[in-house]
Amino acid sequence: MTRTRAREAAVRLIYAQAASGLEPEALVEEYFEPEHLATLAEEEGAIADKPGEAQLAYIKRLVSLAAEHRLELDEIVRSHSHGWRPERITRTAMAVLRCALTELIYLEDPDVTPGVAINEAVELAKNFEEPETVSFINGVLGGYMRSGAESADEPRA
Repeated sequence: MTRTRAREAAVRLIYAQAASGLEPEALVEEYFEPEHLATLAEEEGAIADKPGEAQLAYIKRLVSLAAEHRLELDEIVRSHSHGWRPERITRTAMAVLRCALTELIYLEDPDVTPGVAINEAVELAKNFEEPETVSFINGVLGGYMRSGAESADEPRA
């Protein structure tokens, strides 16, 4: 599984975790059970293969950190959502934003630069959202980075 597909799985699981309230670790384990993956085999674009050990750890970390810092992430989105009412932001868009912001703020992975995280989020959003929402996602993430995201007053792990 590529890192891009791992991010896609993380977005799906961040969405599911927010909707269900289940513990992230249990949710990830359940999602990648062979029985569950078999039910996804016919779905177009679904992730129907269990990731390798490194990718599974990456997914678990993203989903866990997004759940742990959900309120902070949502506040960042709200503060950079110029011209968008909170009820206009879809759950899928929020999952993409939470995933990308988690990578930017908490993941501390040298392979994930801000440019990579933002580009991957935008490309992933194109699979799920309308162009206007994709632009919104790009704007929120770009606004976050321009706001001095590296400053000491931003949340860090």
